[in-house]
Amino acid sequence: MSPLLVTPLSALPDALAEHAPSHLVSLLSPQHMIETPPGFPAAAHLKLGINDITDPAAGPAPPARRHVEALLAFSRGWDGTQPFLIHCWAGISRSMASAFTVLCDRLGPGCEIQIALAMRRRAPHAQPNRLLIRHADEALGRHGAMLAAVEAMGPPLLLEEGVTTLFPLVDL
Repeated sequence: MSPLLVTPLSALPDALAEHAPSHLVSLLSPQHMIETPPGFPAAAHLKLGINDITDPAAGPAPPARRHVEALLAFSRGWDGTQPFLIHCWAGISRSMASAFTVLCDRLGPGCEIQIALAMRRRAPHAQPNRLLIRHADEALGRHGAMLAAVEAMGPPLLLEEGVTTLFPLVDL
């Protein structure tokens, strides 16, 4: 099984070249959404135009349940033979929340803490967007387990931009 990867936008070209993912998820504000990279199949690129906010009233384009549902439907089409790549602007919040969501869906109920702690070990900078996590927790019927797991991660290492991080499903 190939890994799930998270990267900041600035590292996207290198991650695409080095890891040759079959699926790509872009989580950027609507006004900064990128086009599908040259040579990458458009049908394998999910674009979610959302801002990195945790309060729906804090600004335009907040993460919504429909975004999580689109992410889950898209990720369920991944057969795992090639990597699955998720990016946002910094590779810290929206993309980490999305990776946590996909991993929780893949590994099933009861693995939330295990996944969150593995995420913290591999990505000390991870600070999953809590609004995305709240919507994912509801969509997956986890009754607060995903939110509790993210809280159990503890505080992140504060960085302006993350680094490309691999999450091999077999090691979680």
